[in-house]
Parts: sequence; C-alpha cells; structure tokens
Amino acid sequence: MDKLQAMTTFVRIVEAQSFSKAAETLALPRSSVTTLLKQLERELGAALLRRSTRTLSLTDAGERYYASCRAILADIARAESELSSDPAAPRGRVRADMPGVLGRALVVPRLREFEQRFPGIDLVLGLSDRPADLIYDGIDCVIRTGELADSTLTGRRVGQLNWITCASPRYLREYGEPASVDVLIHHRVVNYLSNATGRPVDWRFRVHGEPFTLSLPGRFAVNETEAYLQCGLEGLGLIQLSEFVALPYLQSGRLKEVLADARSAPVPVSVVYPDGRNASGATRAFVDWVVEILENSNIGRGQ
Repeated sequence: MDKLQAMTTFVRIVEAQSFSKAAETLALPRSSVTTLLKQLERELGAALLRRSTRTLSLTDAGERYYASCRAILADIARAESELSSDPAAPRGRVRADMPGVLGRALVVPRLREFEQRFPGIDLVLGLSDRPADLIYDGIDCVIRTGELADSTLTGRRVGQLNWITCASPRYLREYGEPASVDVLIHHRVVNYLSNATGRPVDWRFRVHGEPFTLSLPGRFAVNETEAYLQCGLEGLGLIQLSEFVALPYLQSGRLKEVLADARSAPVPVSVVYPDGRNASGATRAFVDWVVEILENSNIGRGQ
C-alpha cells in the first residue's frame, strides 16, 4: 500500500463526505478508494470512519489521524512549493468558509482578480452562517465574527462589525419607535436563530455604558441573514444585525436605526487558519489576499 496515497484518499473522503465524490476528484474507481481506506484502517488497527447508508463521520481515532494527515500533506505541499521554479506562485487547493453576506458582497466579486493573481490555486468557497469546524469539516481558512476561543488556530483581526437595531418605515408607522430598551417587550421582534445552538440569539445593547442582553419573544425566527433582513424590510418586526448589512437600506430609507444610543460594543472580525507550521503556501496566499480585501472594506473601517 502506498501510505501517502492512502492518506490523501482518506482526507479527500472526509472532505467530500462521500466515497464516490472522493473517487471522482482523485480520478480513481470507487472500489479503489474503498480498498485503500480498508487497507489503511487495517494497518493502523483502528476504524477511522463511521459509515452508514447516508452519512460519514469521523471516529475519535479518525479525527486525530485526519488532523495529522492534513498537517503532513500541507508540509509536503509547502516543501514542493518552495522547490518550485517560481516560489512566489503558490499552488494547491484551498477550502475557505465565511458568512454568506460577507462572501457575496466582498469576496465573490473579486474572484477574477484572485484567479489572475494566483492561477495555481483552486478555491472551494463555502458561504454559510453555520460555524465551520476547520478540522472536522476540512476547512483551511474561515472568516469569523466575535472573540476567538480556539488557541490552536491563528487569527488575524481585520476589522469590526457594529450591530444596530432597526425597523422598516411600515413597522414604525404601525407600532411606533421604541424610546428605550425597557419598552422592547411591548414591540414585535424577529429573532435570529443561532446555527450552533438552534436557539434565538440574545439581543445585545449597551445601557449606561454597560453591556446588556435581552431575550425577547417573537412570532418569527430565521437562521439565515438575508432571510432575516427580508423579514425586517417587510415590517414583520424589529431586527438587529450588522451595520455593514443594513447600510444600503439605511441609505435608501427602507430601514431606520432605532435605539442608536444603546448600540452594543463592536464585534471583531477575524480571518482564522491553522498555525503557520501547518498552513500551506496556498492557504497563506489566500489569507493574505482576503485580509487585504477586508481591511480595505467597510468592515476594516468599522461598519
């Protein structure tokens, strides 16, 4: 058994979440992919994947081995890149994940520029409000909002988001404008569901200079930013989202900020990736590029 090929195959199965898709991307028969994994598990003396008719998931041993395989393969890719006749032209595949509204507004419109600058990098871009796990999901780089808790990852802060409370003119005509945080219990709100917990996210404010959170009942709740924004535009209730997302609608008059004097503290925005030893040259190139974009955007200027 070619151990390097088996490790590559295992990583690809995990990333594709499918034996068939992994086989397709590796240009191998599906039976060869299955055989390589079985041989690898037999040699290691441990099951790496839990398999059912519909899903694949990593065992505890599989999670540890997957992280090691990714680090080894990244080291190999980096070594090959450093020996390239043009070391300034990184090659490889990068999987990146980021909130949909940021990706669609800032990154996707610049992909042609990325292609021209880095013709040797294949980019797989995930746009979702769901928080991605870099190891389990096979992600090389993510854009995250909020404070970073995982010390095994490297984070580069690139800006901040200001969260504001707003409503449509239709809502304000029907229900009036809240004069203080205290009266919100008498207003209609649309809640945003956390993709991590499935529960409504607390409403965040700053009252008398101190952070203040509030759980508010609402008839509507959604778990996707654009749908959440649309609920606000339709006048279904007050919404609380980033100024970056709301800005075009504030400027056009389709939304109006309320409780501006009770804005919560800004939320940091960071680009997160494995530590420098594990990050491939292609990943580092993508990170530098996306940091450049974000720092020169409204996010970098604090909106």
